[in-house]
Amino acid sequence: MQEDDRIENEIKHGVFVARQGEQAWNWSSPAGKKRWQRRVNLFCSFLGNNDKNVLEIGCGTGLFTAELVKTRNKITAIDISPNLISIAQQRIGNKALFFLLNAYDTNFPNNFFDFVIGSSVLHHLDVDSAIKEFYRILKPNGGFMFTEPNMLNPQIFLQKNIPFIKKMAGDSPDETAFIRWFLSRKLLHAGFNDVAVTPFDFIHPSVPEFLLGYLENSLYFLERIPLMKEFAGSLIITANKPTRDFHE
Repeated sequence: MQEDDRIENEIKHGVFVARQGEQAWNWSSPAGKKRWQRRVNLFCSFLGNNDKNVLEIGCGTGLFTAELVKTRNKITAIDISPNLISIAQQRIGNKALFFLLNAYDTNFPNNFFDFVIGSSVLHHLDVDSAIKEFYRILKPNGGFMFTEPNMLNPQIFLQKNIPFIKKMAGDSPDETAFIRWFLSRKLLHAGFNDVAVTPFDFIHPSVPEFLLGYLENSLYFLERIPLMKEFAGSLIITANKPTRDFHE
């Protein structure tokens, strides 16, 4: 596939997401809100409150950006979709900087950001090109964190690999999911260190609110069972750029 086709498909997908709102990511149900809040807590804990330069990749409608700006960090957010960037800018105002940019070619200087982060966006990208660009713009010792779908989860596997299911789910044509060992190797090959790709999140967005209180702790417990955890719905991906640049 030509990269221009992928970008065009993601711009079209942005029109669909702009119409659907948070429902497109399953964040609007009671269980979806739990999943969203957990990710917010992970990102904010990872960033801290240290007046750092943070780049959010694929900010979408700004749902996460609105929480990131509450930290004492300088937030820059990018997306390929003009529709989504417009919504995010209206939501956040001047509390963050927004740019309509291709994640593979951001035009930011080398060694510029202290953190590069994103939720459910890396699987929309050509991962090798994206990782290379993120490595370039991160400062030495800079941090990298994404949460992404896990290909070993049965529902995710079917959704990402069977075209009519993919279309019914509202996915963009090129998006995929990750097997954690393969992704770890890609990050290490790109030069990152302290790479960790960890399965998490057994809470399905469709779990009714009245069951959440009964199931939540049990579902968190599954994340600690060695074989079972591999089938969780999502992955937490963290890494650091070495103090000495791998490419020097």
